[in-house]
Amino acid sequence: MDLFEYQGKQYFARYDIPVSPGGMARTIDEAVAAADAAGYPVVVKAQVQVGGRGKAGGIKLAADAGEARRHAEAILGMDIKGHVVKIVWIEHASDIAKEYYASFTLDRSVKKHLAMVSAKGGVDIESVADEDPDAIAKAHIDPLVGLDEATARQLVDAAGLDVEAHDGAVDVLMKLWRCYDEGDADLVEINPLILTPDGKVHALDAKVTLDDNAAFRHPEWDEFRGVAQLDPRDALAKEKGLQYIGLDGEVGIIANGAGLAMSTLDVVNQVGGKPANFLDIGGGANAEVMAGALEVINTDEKVKAIFINIFGGITKGEEVAKGIVEAFRRVDLKAPIVIRLDGTNAEEGRAILKEHESERLVSKPTMVEAAKAAVALANGVQP
Repeated sequence: MDLFEYQGKQYFARYDIPVSPGGMARTIDEAVAAADAAGYPVVVKAQVQVGGRGKAGGIKLAADAGEARRHAEAILGMDIKGHVVKIVWIEHASDIAKEYYASFTLDRSVKKHLAMVSAKGGVDIESVADEDPDAIAKAHIDPLVGLDEATARQLVDAAGLDVEAHDGAVDVLMKLWRCYDEGDADLVEINPLILTPDGKVHALDAKVTLDDNAAFRHPEWDEFRGVAQLDPRDALAKEKGLQYIGLDGEVGIIANGAGLAMSTLDVVNQVGGKPANFLDIGGGANAEVMAGALEVINTDEKVKAIFINIFGGITKGEEVAKGIVEAFRRVDLKAPIVIRLDGTNAEEGRAILKEHESERLVSKPTMVEAAKAAVALANGVQP
C-alpha cells in the first residue's frame, strides 16, 4: 500500500523522524486554516501518488493567507498525469542549505534489506544511479541483525554528506530503519533529506510503501486505506484477487507464477519491447481467472499486444488452453494475443490453441519467440 506524502510524514512522526509542521486539507478553507497553523511562509503541495507535481504546478509557495487560498483553489481539482488532486498538504516552508537522499528497501536478489544514502538529493535517484552510481552509498542489512549506529555512520561517511550533517543524518537513518523494520514497510524513502542553515537535518518529503502482508498486525492502517487512490487497473485486479502492478509499456503480460512473470518482463525488454504490467495469475489458469486477467489488461489503453506465458504444472496444458480459448470468447479484447504454453501436456494444449489461431490469436513454442511476436504486434507488424 503506497501512502500519500502527508501520510508518510505522519508515519515518520511515529518514529520521531523530524518533519516540517503542517496539516492536510480537502477544501480551500481547510487549507488556509492549515497554513495559518503551520506559520507563514508555507508550501502548498498536491497529494497524488505520481511524480512531476512541481512541474505540473502542484507545489506552490505562499507568503500569506491570500496566496495560500489562491494556490489551494488552483491545486485542488487539478489533474496531474491522470490523478485528480483531492487533498493538499500545507507545511511550513523550510530554509535549505543542502539536500540529501536516504532510503531502505528489500533487495530480493540477496535476501537482505538495502540501505541507500546519497549527497545528491532532491532529484530522481534513478538518474543519479545511471549518471553517477558512485554518488550512492549502499549497504545490505541482515534482517536478523538490523542496522547499528556504526553502519549508519559508515553510510553517511561513504555518501559524502557534509560534516555538519553527519550526526543528524545518522540519527535520522537509525529512526528511518525503525520505521522500515518495526513499521512493516516495503520501502521508506526521504528525498530530499535536508540540512538547514542552522545545522538541523529533517525529512522534507516522504515516500512510504507498506507491506500488505503485515496488515493483520496494523489495524491502524485502515485510516490510510480510506483515502487511497488506486489506479483503475489496480482496483480491478484487487477486486479479482490478481497480483498486478501497472507499468508504462505497450505489451500486456499474463503469467502463472511471480518468477515466470518477472522473467517474461525481462525477455520482453530484451527483445526491444516495453511491458505494460506485471500480472501473476498464480497456479490456476482456468477460464474464470484468465478472463479476469484479460479484463484487467483490457482497461489499459496503452496496451497494443498481450503476451500470455503459461507453464503447465498441476494444471495441465489442455485445460489451460481451453481456459484461454473460453476467456478469449468472454472478453472483447482491444489487443491481439500471443501465447506461449509449456509444461505438462503442452503439446495437447498447443493443438487446441492451433485450432483457434488467427491474426488476433497467435501461439509460439518458446518464450523468446512469443516475446518477439508480441513486440512485433505492439508495433503494428504481423509476426
